[in-house]
Amino acid sequence: MRRSFTLRMVLVALLMTLTRYSVATPAPEPTTGGTGSMTVADLEKAGDAAKQQKDYVQAIKHFQAALRKDKNNARLYNKLGLAELQNNDMRNARLDFERAAKRDPQSADAVNNLGAVYYFNKKYGSATKYFKKAVALEETRGTFHVNLGAAWFGQGKMDRALTEYTRALELDPDVFQQNNRAGIAAQIPTLEERAKYSYMLAKIYARRGDVDNCLQCLRRAKEEGYHNLAAVYKEEDFSKVWQDSRLHEVVPPPTPAPK
Repeated sequence: MRRSFTLRMVLVALLMTLTRYSVATPAPEPTTGGTGSMTVADLEKAGDAAKQQKDYVQAIKHFQAALRKDKNNARLYNKLGLAELQNNDMRNARLDFERAAKRDPQSADAVNNLGAVYYFNKKYGSATKYFKKAVALEETRGTFHVNLGAAWFGQGKMDRALTEYTRALELDPDVFQQNNRAGIAAQIPTLEERAKYSYMLAKIYARRGDVDNCLQCLRRAKEEGYHNLAAVYKEEDFSKVWQDSRLHEVVPPPTPAPK
């Protein structure tokens, strides 16, 4: 049950990919000939609709049927992999993302999603390799930088993570607002690590002069038990926040040294 919950609350970029491939139209009604008489386009629409309704088993069946008619369709392999991933079938998801990437080496989404499989399995080194490739293919996708930052974070390489998160915000100021708590944070196993993550985001927002989001992240870090909040008064990154009275409510200022 825990694994299913975690997989639903996945990386930001993977969530964005799922949104990109979802559709609002209902699935076409099968004809009397069953899926065998449906076109590839109809099967794809039916798979999209089933996935939107969280019927991942049915979505998998439709995408597989479509691929029997169009064996080299990279987009279909990627959609099949996404449905399998949401159905907790990690092995087949990885294989189908690999097939998608093989048929379309320029598919940044397939490469990113392949990295996500390794990330979910805590194989952060392999995840980093694929996320870096996805960034190379589409450098302006902020969500890909978030994923790469998460992989670096998983390896304890905070400076590299900070660089990627900062770049993500440069590309998309709302990138963390959409799925922050339901994205990367859900993948961080301990409260201590989540506190470090929240503090890191606070530092990024402080650098950008975004005081409101900085303070929000600091409050979260405090709730999660970050042990060195007093450092905000020592780190130059937070200088734009030092005089804000709201910061003093979150982190009391240091007591002046006696004269």
